[in-house]
Parts: sequence; C-alpha cells; structure tokens
Amino acid sequence: MYDVIIIGAGPAGLSAGIYAARAKMKTLIIEKAFEGGQIAGTADIENYPGSIQGESGMGLIQKMVEQAKQFSAEKVYENVIDVDLEGNVKTVKTDSNEYQSKTVIIATGANSKKMGSKGEDDLIGKGVHFCATCDGPFYEDLHVYVVGGGDAAVEEGIFLSKFAKKVTIIHRRDELRAAKVIQERAFANEKIDFIWDSEVLEVKGENKVEEMILRNRKTGEITTIKPSEDDNIMGVFVYIGLVPNTDIFKGKIELNEMGYIPTNENMETNVEGVYAVGDVRAKALRQVVTATSDGATAAVIAERYIDSLE
Repeated sequence: MYDVIIIGAGPAGLSAGIYAARAKMKTLIIEKAFEGGQIAGTADIENYPGSIQGESGMGLIQKMVEQAKQFSAEKVYENVIDVDLEGNVKTVKTDSNEYQSKTVIIATGANSKKMGSKGEDDLIGKGVHFCATCDGPFYEDLHVYVVGGGDAAVEEGIFLSKFAKKVTIIHRRDELRAAKVIQERAFANEKIDFIWDSEVLEVKGENKVEEMILRNRKTGEITTIKPSEDDNIMGVFVYIGLVPNTDIFKGKIELNEMGYIPTNENMETNVEGVYAVGDVRAKALRQVVTATSDGATAAVIAERYIDSLE
C-alpha cells in the first residue's frame, strides 16, 4: 500500500514525487515511456526561474529525477491501463502489475495535436514531425516548414533555423499568437519567413514528404509546395496545440469538454484523494513553472488528506 501513486513523470509528476517522498510518504511514480513529457523535446529552457543559459529540457528533467531518487521515491516504467479511484483505497492497474494507494496524482500530460490533414498519419516520422529537438538535425541545410503560430511553434522555428537553411512558418491566421518577445526574435531572424492565413490540406509522398497542399483560408486559393531539386526532401514540424492524455479516466473522473481535468486551486478533482497536475489539468498557462507548482501543491494537499484519514 502506497501513500501516493503519481501517474506520469514530467515536471509536474516529478515535482509531486519530490515533495511527497521528502515528506516521508511512501511514493510510487509510474511512467510508461521516458521522463520529461513535452519538455524532453525542448532544446532551450529560458524562462524557468534559475535555469542558466543553454539549459535543455532533458537536462532539467534529469536533475528532477535525481532529486526524486534522493528522497527514495520509487519509480517503475509501466503503462497504466485502468484505475479504480473510488473509496479510501485507490487501485492503479498497469500492463504488468496492480498497485494500491491512499491517494493518486494524475500527471499524464498531453500529446501534440495532429493537423488532421490527408496523408499526415502515413508520413509521421517520414517528414512529418512533432519534435524539432529530436528530428531537426536531420534537416541540416534544407528548407523546413513549421505549422502553428503559438509560443511552441515560433520557438521551435527559431531552433530549427540553427540547422535548416530556411524555415517557413505556416499559420492559419494573419498574426502570430506567440509572446511578443518570441515574435520579435522570429521576425529578426533572416532565415525565417511566413505563410499567413493558410492551412495544410494534404501531405503527399512515399516514405518522405514530396508535396504539401495548402489552402488560403481567406481567398480559398490552393497552393502546392514541393522541395527544391537541390533539397529533394522537406520536413514539416507541427505545433498546433495539445490533446490531454485522459482516455483511461473517462467515466472515472470529471473531464471538461476538451478532455482536460478540472481542479480547484489545491489540485483536487471531483473525487476525494485524487489530484490532477500539469498539462492534463484545465488551466490558463501550461509551462514548466506552473507544472512544478501544481505538483508541489498536490503532494502537500495529499499529505493533509492522508492525515485526515488517520
């Protein structure tokens, strides 16, 4: 029997693990793949308080992992397939084990949203990508395209300009949604240009992106983009939002219309002893600093909840 089970090992989950284990609660962190979540694919962390220039997302995560280990938080790499969150004893079932706990902190994060374009699924990993840090270096001295206009899209476009000879950002509106300081850096970058008011209808190719079909949302004009003869291939990096990882919680906990988990300021869900933190939670700002704050809050409130049971 654990005091707290944390599902997910991104910044929110690891922060919760650090605070829970440091409070001498018996803590288990369950992660299905690798630590870090969205931040693992981020090249530079500039706005996390205390981070130094050149700090990478993975570097920051490894420090959190070591802290959690230092305070004796247990961790397993298993895929959670079902949960029973009712009553004082919660059950978390993975593909290989079953665990019980007094509290559960949900930190399952979110995945990148797909464009929904024809041909997209067939070319994921073959020219269509969702992680510039992971796949950007494959496009050194080539022309790449970024789909999106928010912070992530523009920041990753700037990052890609370190490798690519040219970066074109395709946005469905006529102005960016990214923070002004990020926009200024992009507009000042000679390698970056923009295609406005446009959406990707289709990506075509056999084992690589050979064509991309765009539609102008204002004029209806259809444009076909192909790589130059010198390039032969092109990369398409998609940053148009997130989809919360909450499928296994449907019918077990309250979700909003977008699939996110509503909580109060204490990270409490509508089920006693169950908390949601990080990108999976319904909130205004999804950043590393808010994720770690969520995790710390949930762990402290979980400890108080356990004390009230005893």
